Amino acid sequence: MSRSLDTLLAASAPAIWGSTYIVTTQMLPAGYPLTDAVLRALPAGLLLLAITRELPERAWLGRIAILGALNFAIFWSALFVAAYRLPGGVAATLGAVQPLIVLLLARLALGTPLTALSLFAALAGIGGVALLILSPASDLDTVGVLAALTSAVSMGFGVVLTRKWRPGGSALAFTSWQLVAGGLLLLPLAAILEPALPALTALNVAGFVWLGLIGGALTYFFWFRGIERLGPAAVTGFGFLSPLSAVLLGWLILGEALSPPQMLGAMIVLGSVWLSNRAARSLPAAGAISGRTAHRAAGCPA
Repeated sequence: MSRSLDTLLAASAPAIWGSTYIVTTQMLPAGYPLTDAVLRALPAGLLLLAITRELPERAWLGRIAILGALNFAIFWSALFVAAYRLPGGVAATLGAVQPLIVLLLARLALGTPLTALSLFAALAGIGGVALLILSPASDLDTVGVLAALTSAVSMGFGVVLTRKWRPGGSALAFTSWQLVAGGLLLLPLAAILEPALPALTALNVAGFVWLGLIGGALTYFFWFRGIERLGPAAVTGFGFLSPLSAVLLGWLILGEALSPPQMLGAMIVLGSVWLSNRAARSLPAAGAISGRTAHRAAGCPA
C-alpha cells in the first residue's frame, strides 16, 4: 500500500475522533464518562479479538496492559476529568501539546531526528488550536489543567511505545489487545464511581455503536497501523485534526457560528498538519531503523 494511502487512513482517525464531543452530548446519556469509555473500548476490542483470533504471547501481557493504560484507560479518564473541570477550549489547547511531546519522546526512545520544521509545525498547531477554540473568558482550574496535561503525556507515551513495543501478529490484533486491556482497566473504575446506566434508547445505542465500531475499533486500527508504517513523528501532527473536526461539525450540525479568529485558526491547523507531514517525509522511513533500536522497535523482549 502506498505511503499516501497510509497517510490518509492515519489522518482519518483523529478527524473522526472529532465527532466524539457531538455524539457524546447529543446521543449518549449524560453523566457517565467512564462507562462511556468502557463501552467504547471493551466491546470493540472483543469484536476485533473474535475476528482475528490472535492472542498475545504471555511475555507481552505486561506491555499490552501498559499500552492499554496509556492509550485508553489513563488517557480517556484524564481527558474526561479535564472536560468536566475546564472549558472545552482550554482542555483542547492543553491537549494539543501532545504532538510536541511525541516528537521529544520519539527522539529519546527511538532516535528519530528532531527537525526545526517539525518543531515549528507542532508549535504552530498549538497556536492554531488556541485560536480555533480558546475563549478570552476561559477559566483555569488546577486539577483540570493537570488532568489535561496528563492526558496529553499519556497519549504521547502511548504513541511512542506503540511503535517501540511491536509484538508479532497483525495490526488489527494489536489494536484489539490494547482496546481490551484499556476497557478492562476502566471497568472497575466505572463500576465503583458511576451508577448503572439507565434503559438505553435507540439513539443511545446508535451513539455507542458509532463510538465503539467507528470511533474505536476502525480508527484506532488506522492510527496504530499508521504509527507502525509511518512512525510516530509522521502521524502525531494529525492529532490537530480532532479539534478542527469538532468545531466544523458543531458549525455544520449544531449551527454554531465561526468567528474570523476561528477561521484563521482552522487555516493554521491545516498548515501545521501539512508542514508536519512534509517534515516527516524528509526523515528516514519508519522501518529504516538499524542496530539495537530496530531490535527494540520490532518488539523483541528486552
